[in-house]
Amino acid sequence: MKNVKNKVVVITGASGGIGEATARHLASLGAKVVLGARRKEQLESIVADIRAASGEAEMAVTDVADAAQVKALVATAKQSFGHVDVMINNAGLMSIAPITETLVDEWDRMIDINIKGVLYGIAAALPEFTAQNSGHMITIGSIAGHKVSPGGAVYSGTKFAVAAISEGLRQEIGRAIRTTIIEPGLIDTNLKAGSSHEGSAAAIGEVYKMAISPSAIANAIAYAISQPADVDVNQIVLRPTVQDF
Repeated sequence: MKNVKNKVVVITGASGGIGEATARHLASLGAKVVLGARRKEQLESIVADIRAASGEAEMAVTDVADAAQVKALVATAKQSFGHVDVMINNAGLMSIAPITETLVDEWDRMIDINIKGVLYGIAAALPEFTAQNSGHMITIGSIAGHKVSPGGAVYSGTKFAVAAISEGLRQEIGRAIRTTIIEPGLIDTNLKAGSSHEGSAAAIGEVYKMAISPSAIANAIAYAISQPADVDVNQIVLRPTVQDF
């Protein structure tokens, strides 16, 4: 993991779950992490823990549905550490419900966070990567970007879109800039609490009993970052061993 040390890594959705686990893990490997999320107190606590362990961390309250805030997050990284090496588009929302429930507000919010939030992360970091002729764009997709299940059509739609965006980006900016999509199965995070539909929420609660720790994703991200500059790990799919879907 020597290639992780001293890299400046921006992480959205970093106040819990995969984002928090990744920030703590990368910092322990010597990366300089810049955390963005909406929950200020949680960010402050994580940053304090990292610093107490002799790590380097900064933060900025960030709603990824606001392009200006994502741009400000990347600017914080550059101001604090001089440049940006890795952008991790991690923030996400999973609101599972049958389409027949027509929960339009939840559809909009998933599109805003899961698709637009990724695009805003790309828009914020890509100019920096292009100027320095190096960088690594990492996006957290989902196994739902490969298969659709009842109630998950809109969520899957956002994750299919993210997979297409990541692959298109790879084809456009390859050579000097790396592109990775991490597609998890059931991971024990607050993502499972995003459904307002009672029947769907109950079903999710049951299936998530087999979920694994977000540290599994943090390890996968560290692996992708740690590769030599001429190695681009484009896609990692991982799930609990017992998960069929």
